[in-house]
Amino acid sequence: MNKLLIISILLSSVAYADPPRLIDQKTGKYLGNLSSNQYDPNSTSNPHGNFGSKYSPDSINNPYGKYGSPQSNDSPNNPYATNAPVLEGFSDY
Repeated sequence: MNKLLIISILLSSVAYADPPRLIDQKTGKYLGNLSSNQYDPNSTSNPHGNFGSKYSPDSINNPYGKYGSPQSNDSPNNPYATNAPVLEGFSDY
């Protein structure tokens, strides 16, 4: 009985954290969850989702879009970008 109680306490205290959220530094626009989950509709890794599709204007995976182009100042794919998306809560770093 004591073992079962200990196991249930340990399992109930497991925390499930949400994945980090990408945002535009200047506007605060939400750009999806930085996650490897291909089934999360808001994941940057979902090739069919708004934030992971290579055709979506709000995706960091769209090489021709504002947030995915290697030439865009708003893209993490541009090493010289001054307004690349940041993780929510870390815009000062």
